[in-house]
Amino acid sequence: MEKENIYQKKKIKMQKLILALLLLATNICFAQNNLSYYTTAAKQNSPLINDNKNQSKANQLDAERLKALYTKPQIGVTANYLFSPIISTDNNKTSFEPNSNGATNYYGYDFAATNGGTYQALLNVTQPLFNGQRYKTASEQLTVTSQINQNNSKLTEHDIEKIVTDQYILCLQDNKQTDYAEAMVKLLEDQKDVLKKLVESSIYKQSDLTLLNIEHQNYLAQLTNFKATYRRDLMDLNILCGINDTALVQLQNTNLTLNSTVSNSMFLEKYHLDSLNLIAQQKAFELKYKPQVSLFANTGLNAVYAPTIPKRFGISAGLTFTYNFFDGNQKSINRNKTQVLEQSVSFYKSNFITQNTVRKSKILTELQSYTDRISIAEQQLKDYKVLLNSYKKEILSGQLSIINYTMVLKNMATAQRDYTLLFSQQQSLINAYNYWNW
Repeated sequence: MEKENIYQKKKIKMQKLILALLLLATNICFAQNNLSYYTTAAKQNSPLINDNKNQSKANQLDAERLKALYTKPQIGVTANYLFSPIISTDNNKTSFEPNSNGATNYYGYDFAATNGGTYQALLNVTQPLFNGQRYKTASEQLTVTSQINQNNSKLTEHDIEKIVTDQYILCLQDNKQTDYAEAMVKLLEDQKDVLKKLVESSIYKQSDLTLLNIEHQNYLAQLTNFKATYRRDLMDLNILCGINDTALVQLQNTNLTLNSTVSNSMFLEKYHLDSLNLIAQQKAFELKYKPQVSLFANTGLNAVYAPTIPKRFGISAGLTFTYNFFDGNQKSINRNKTQVLEQSVSFYKSNFITQNTVRKSKILTELQSYTDRISIAEQQLKDYKVLLNSYKKEILSGQLSIINYTMVLKNMATAQRDYTLLFSQQQSLINAYNYWNW
């Protein structure tokens, strides 16, 4: 017998150890399903962020292309052949000449227009000169564009954090309501077992047990509804984050806190970059008013008379110079346009600063009211728990009406629901404040 007891004790210890390990493994499994897990996944799977990153890479490649355009030689081959036959009537003789050497009386295209034909096969080289400033200006514009794309990525990440956090809070709200409904179902099941014995002892009526059964069914229905709602909102969270998973998982609780006030909002970077982009565009526009010099050269065949083709291979070189000094004051007009657009950007910036200051102040005021209301709701729930413990004793002695008991349960359920909603709304407000306080 003693050996059996020792064996049983060892067996119980082993079962407890296995249970502890299972619980630990479960917690490890669920550890990834926290807020950080979802926000990270959403950023990784965001098409907008991916597109902005690719746009930045494309701008870098475009900068390399412009460097080649403005500073590297352009080498290519051109070939032309023009067949322009005539019918000659010189010396009162009519003859067909596919490549005339200079008829005076003939039918066909004028030699001045055709040279009697064209035979060209040339290797051409064009080298832009003194284009360092052009490349620098074009490169600056691409740099600003890349900075805009990078800033758009940051803004998108920030938007994702807020949207995902709001959905995560909604899932936690469903979870808390589900947990509470499960607790109420368990409580009523225990009370039913107690009441059955009291009914058998004629302390309570069968109708009291029926009433408790009805309440039990009501909470079972609520529990089913809360579970369905949680699953729906969890799937929406997965959709937002681009997570290919339909499993029902447990989320870790989170308790957001207010971030410290920032002195220079990251939202303002957008207006700064918009202004820089306008300046860069103006510089690029004014490039056409700068002198442009290019060196060109070619070599190969250039003939107009077929029999002389073997002697018409040669080489040529030269310079081209372009300078626009008047086009109806377009340069001045475009500068005025850029100044007007800069004023618009400045106005947007000023308006955002004003709105955001008022917005954050409004959220902080609302949060204060939620703090007070949550404190009251927590005290109410504590009082209800004390009351229920007292009612349990009264039920055992047959001193409490089951109608009053179910009424208190309903009131407690309402208080718990209100508390859950208040806490979720408070967390959403904190999330909103942290979003704008960035």
